[in-house]
Amino acid sequence: MTSELRFSGCIPANLLPFRADLEIDEPAYRKHLRWLADTRGVTAIVANGHAAEVSSLSRDERKRALALALDEVAGKVPIVAGVYADGTQEAIELARDARAAGVAGLLVFPPTIFMWGAQVKPDMVLRHFAALADRVDLPLIVFEYPPASGIGYSPETLGALCKIPSVVGVKDWSNDIVAYERNLRALRAAGRPVAMLSSFTMSLMATFLLGADGCISGMGSVAADLQAELFAAVQAGDLASARRVNDRLAPLVGVFYAPPFVDMHNRMKEALAILGRIPAAYVRPPLTPLPDEERHRIRLALREARLL
Repeated sequence: MTSELRFSGCIPANLLPFRADLEIDEPAYRKHLRWLADTRGVTAIVANGHAAEVSSLSRDERKRALALALDEVAGKVPIVAGVYADGTQEAIELARDARAAGVAGLLVFPPTIFMWGAQVKPDMVLRHFAALADRVDLPLIVFEYPPASGIGYSPETLGALCKIPSVVGVKDWSNDIVAYERNLRALRAAGRPVAMLSSFTMSLMATFLLGADGCISGMGSVAADLQAELFAAVQAGDLASARRVNDRLAPLVGVFYAPPFVDMHNRMKEALAILGRIPAAYVRPPLTPLPDEERHRIRLALREARLL
């Protein structure tokens, strides 16, 4: 497995449109993927992530979602598959499905059992990733959760994971700027190129300024163009332009990530429906549809961001 830096720039995590019967809306999904792939600055797309309501998808649906994504954006941008599983063997099976489909890499979610000991038993984390690396020959991106969740890895554990040759990136969703900087320093000290891909959507500019190599973001499904513009401005050292773009992102951040946090992707779907990019914002239970007043707030935020 190559140790070269494989992923950088803006990598949106696609939303997954459903029909009224809650089956995958394949034409709407293709249209959504096409918009993402055609957006300047988008360097890859994550399928089967949180934004795609992956926990509600069967194994066959995950395979179908990958097949559609790979078919629609073939040759334009790489597809990274989310591996969302609570056991190592299941993760290996999902990873093998993704490899057979032809994805460019895997975004590896932490099993929820890690909340009961991952921070005091880093060997458990290392065994999980080592088994994936041994059994599936694909680049791996580590999904770093907030430390308060109990599933987040320490900087020392991230540093150890970076020694696995197929680990090429970390999606950092620590949501703590101090933890983020420590994690970034652990990656930079790893002795090999491992990409820091910010998932700090609520404070993206700060993480870009600290030196992120890019981002992985569900909100990129709505605003990949603005996120890419922000990243390019920071990379160019044009802080005035970066602040202007960040000011446009702010109303979207405020409305998408307002309490309750669990509704973030429901709100992003509503935004896509308002923008005419998908027909409707159906979500699978236990997620619930949004009330009209919340749709109105999303419309106002889109207008303030000059997307509508």
